Amino acid sequence: MPHVITQSCCSDASCTFACPVNCIHPTPDEPGFATAEMLYVDPTTCVDCGACVTACPVDAIGPAHRLPDEHKVYIELNRSLAAADPANAVLDSPNPQQRSRPPMAHTVPPKLLPIAKDEVISVGVIGSGPAAMYAADELLRYEQVTVDVYEKLSTPYGLARFGVAPDHTRTRKVSGLFDKVAADPAFRLHLDTEVGRDIGIEELRQRHDAIVVAVGASTDKKLGIDGEDLPGVRSATDFVAWYNGHPEHRGDPIDLGHERIVIIGNGNVALDAARILTADPDELTDTTISPAALQALRSSQVEEVVIVARRGPEHAAFTLPEALGLTQQRTVVLHPDPDVAETLVAGGESELAGHKLALLESLDTRSDARRRIRLRFLTTPESIETSGDGLILRARHSLTGQPVGLPAAMVLTSVGYRGVPVPGLPFDDRACVLPNAAGRVLGDDGAPLPGVYVTGWIKRGPNGFIGTNRTDSQETVARLAEDVAAGVVTGRAAGSGKRGLRRLLGA
Repeated sequence: MPHVITQSCCSDASCTFACPVNCIHPTPDEPGFATAEMLYVDPTTCVDCGACVTACPVDAIGPAHRLPDEHKVYIELNRSLAAADPANAVLDSPNPQQRSRPPMAHTVPPKLLPIAKDEVISVGVIGSGPAAMYAADELLRYEQVTVDVYEKLSTPYGLARFGVAPDHTRTRKVSGLFDKVAADPAFRLHLDTEVGRDIGIEELRQRHDAIVVAVGASTDKKLGIDGEDLPGVRSATDFVAWYNGHPEHRGDPIDLGHERIVIIGNGNVALDAARILTADPDELTDTTISPAALQALRSSQVEEVVIVARRGPEHAAFTLPEALGLTQQRTVVLHPDPDVAETLVAGGESELAGHKLALLESLDTRSDARRRIRLRFLTTPESIETSGDGLILRARHSLTGQPVGLPAAMVLTSVGYRGVPVPGLPFDDRACVLPNAAGRVLGDDGAPLPGVYVTGWIKRGPNGFIGTNRTDSQETVARLAEDVAAGVVTGRAAGSGKRGLRRLLGA
């Protein structure tokens, strides 16, 4: 097999655009891209040119014969995903490169907008996380666009900086792509500037010809059980921010002085938190982990992290690549349960689900390792109570109703995110997003607000990966370009294209 996609795939899809033979799937225009846990390289089509390697922003692709031992598992995974793809089976030829590929006109915008040569379109982007920076990247492909990014923190890039685990060094390399975007002469970054506090939406709309909201989903979903507001109960998102040195969480009181920590929810964030909690601190010395967090981990008494999930393993929220990486690096045990075992034997409904269940089935049910991670399925939380100098999670078996009590020093909740309103803009309280049509923000009357756009989780809800925001932003920027062509968004005088930016930017 010539090339293989490995654990740190971020679904950026740059590789699909770079590939000259269309061997990487699913592409953004194919069904399943938005929900794919990872992309794959079809071995029957790959011509070993290496174009995808240089295009990948997180170094997730490499030649099969040069993969390190811990990544060789992805050779068979890539091969099986390709063989199971229904799109391959219906082709007259075995070469997936012959698939019909709809033109993606919005992917590579033209260099000029239909405005006067001495005009530019000034766009203000709210937020500086992955969605915002991908939007800026797409906007700056146009010769006559300037971008001002407004970030409430003193450091940019949002979840790409404060949400990625410090030991995921390759995933963190996506910040290098954002650095290149920020180096564009038509880009300006405004730090310590919070919309609603330091500047209002109407002021931004007057300052710029268009605005793009990319603030993500900044709060966590609640469990809705008694005791989740007790001291010692924290969101896993806040815990991740703590060990990454987020300025709003550096001083959080984190108690690692007991044997067990319980995490409710089993998505990738939960696995990240468990992996850091059970790490040898020496492994993290040369990473970007917060010095205070590293010091706390050096004196940690935690021996077991229990990851609790209400549903069975067939509904596990973590991705297969994340689980593979975890089991290769840590001692992971599966809590014994006959109902879980029955599901594992039955297998999954898809190729990827089958691989995930097979991985779980291969886990031991007990271990004497000093530090271990325990996966516990079919456990429904009911309340959290204080118990001595710690906590106890009260739960029930989701099928039998048998009561469960899990003592813990700390309980982390990781059951999803939700967006919050942006002052001055309409908000969908049910979906927790800005109401929009393909990126155009809709007013209370259902009509698009001229010059107001949205991208990322605050547009579509908290789903997908870092790179998923690229295709999402491409859709939004395409709508903005259409509105420029229709005269809905108009420009301002600034000399000739970007040569006149100094005058516009006041330089």
